[in-house]
Amino acid sequence: MPFLPEYLLRRYAPLLFLAGMMLRTVPAAAAMPFPDHATDSSSAQIIAAGYRFKQANINNITLSYAEGPDNGPPLVLLHAQLLDLNSYYKVLPELAKSFHVYDIDYPGHGQTRTPPDYPMTARQIGGDLGEFIRTMIRQPVYISGNSSGGLLAVWLSANRPALIKAALLEDPPLFSSEYPRIKQTIADRAFKTSFTAATRDHPTDFLLYWIKGNAPFFRKNVGPGTPFLLTQAVRAWRLRNPGKPPELSRISNDTVRMLIRGLDQYDPKFGAAFYEGSWNQGFDHAQALASITCPVMLMQADYSVLADGTLDGAMDQAEANRAMSLLKKGTYLRVNATHVVNLDHPQRFLEAVNTFFLARKQ
Repeated sequence: MPFLPEYLLRRYAPLLFLAGMMLRTVPAAAAMPFPDHATDSSSAQIIAAGYRFKQANINNITLSYAEGPDNGPPLVLLHAQLLDLNSYYKVLPELAKSFHVYDIDYPGHGQTRTPPDYPMTARQIGGDLGEFIRTMIRQPVYISGNSSGGLLAVWLSANRPALIKAALLEDPPLFSSEYPRIKQTIADRAFKTSFTAATRDHPTDFLLYWIKGNAPFFRKNVGPGTPFLLTQAVRAWRLRNPGKPPELSRISNDTVRMLIRGLDQYDPKFGAAFYEGSWNQGFDHAQALASITCPVMLMQADYSVLADGTLDGAMDQAEANRAMSLLKKGTYLRVNATHVVNLDHPQRFLEAVNTFFLARKQ
């Protein structure tokens, strides 16, 4: 999800303002986290649906994931960049009725842990995810990935074809996240913060670093005290809930709230790799799409092009059309929704998943 921070802040600044920026944190006594992942409002439903938080040692990483009950064919979920596996909380209970869900924190996110020298590239991460599917799931899967998760779904479909039965790409930044095209996107501004953090400043607290780095935007578009209030809200949460990602309940928009949570656990080396162009090393989007033999649904969400030509979204229409022209078994779905469709319009996402995957369920 390369462009998420500024893209969402631009879109949801009015919501933050309407909330009065009185960011009350959820009291620790009220929180019932799905082992340190689910929001208090959703955890009971997720647990009741049969999900359990697990970890697996894959190659040299510790991969965290939530596994649902075996109620159908395996379905792998790959969240958007800067979020974590909990971002699917609105759709997890319903998906568990028809699938055996594996909701994964891929490297750089959530509670997945990697060594300091881990290469943040599609090839490395995709290879490790493929090994997880091969050794832990042990059969071909359906896969759905949002944004950067969608790029990883493309990599897996192209490079581990025996493991993927069909793929749903939820608003992936195809072509737009390749270098140098990325320099013409809002993504580039977001990634610069990750790049400076990973290569120069090395902050011990990336969430507060990110809030400080975006302070001018907050002051201009929300209000002069916004960075201070956000910082204090995060600190208050941590005092009352040590070791748990922030749940700022007065941020009414789910995607922005999940963003704050995800940034608390995010490794800026992931975004820095996009900024410098290394994330796509050995991963040509056009070649990968053209080599995929399984059925693929390309879901495109809303986007706009700013006056200066900057792309504010994952793909423009020409990039989506190009992707469709390369797919052998492609289905296109345009959705009037923001970038994280499964949060903005969960029912529409579920309809797409069920229509596309269950129609070919074995």
